[in-house]
Amino acid sequence: MPYEKVKVECYSGYRANERPVAFTFEDRRWEIIDVIDRWFEGGVQPGRPVLDYFKVKTSEGRVFLLRYNSLFDAWAVRVPPKSTH
Repeated sequence: MPYEKVKVECYSGYRANERPVAFTFEDRRWEIIDVIDRWFEGGVQPGRPVLDYFKVKTSEGRVFLLRYNSLFDAWAVRVPPKSTH
């Protein structure tokens, strides 16, 4: 599933966009209650931007994958497939 551009509200502590706290997707605001996991890739090779990933859980219990592209200061979301059990 491709990523879709989203607006993200962030906590900014020692750096900007340190971690997401809410985002707007599917015409609604989703509040994040937990960052389950986070990691980054890129930045080692010239021309490859650093991408920060956040696996988050919302107050509704849904899990989303958010990606922050520092080069373009842009957020995107990928929704994991729904469980069938």
